[in-house]
Amino acid sequence: MKILDILDKRMIIPQLASTSKEGVLRELVRVITRVENHVDENRLMEILLERESLGSTGIGEGVAIPHGKSKDVQRILASFGRSIAGLDFQSMDGKPTHLFFLLIAPENSAGIHLKALARISRLMKDSVFRKRLMEMNSAEEIYSLFSEEDEIE
Repeated sequence: MKILDILDKRMIIPQLASTSKEGVLRELVRVITRVENHVDENRLMEILLERESLGSTGIGEGVAIPHGKSKDVQRILASFGRSIAGLDFQSMDGKPTHLFFLLIAPENSAGIHLKALARISRLMKDSVFRKRLMEMNSAEEIYSLFSEEDEIE
């Protein structure tokens, strides 16, 4: 699976404004609902907050992959955001989270949803890739970096 199959350049936030978990989730959802205007922002927030209540999607090493499933989407949608300062996302390692990759999948899409999660998780475990993401200055540069990784995969 290619990252750019699910991530639109318009859904990349190079500098998140929020300093709270809920605020970051809302920013990441909002860029999706601006492009995919048939998707309800409040419903997506409910889905994501419900998932977070089961346990944080902060996987450690400064990365979180919030995700959920919605009957409102027909294909996997993703957004990406970065917080230079980092914030408390109740990550497994207790460290601040800087890189957020949000995934919303159709309700009946177990296989493709898990494939997307695995691909993103593998990519975000790469410390060199994470460091490069933190050095990018714009959505275009971040998008290009994901594109480079898609060529390698």
